[in-house]
Amino acid sequence: MSRINTNVSSFVAQKTLSRSNKDLQTSLTRLSTGLRINAGKDDPAG
Repeated sequence: MSRINTNVSSFVAQKTLSRSNKDLQTSLTRLSTGLRINAGKDDPAG
């Protein structure tokens, strides 16, 4: 019988890294444009 192992901590680390990269990209976009709102989803009330 075969057994498939998963590395749960690896999945958690990958998800955390992905979230951090997304947050970093948002911050860099705001810094580079000098704007607080870069897309409609940033502040729907405007």
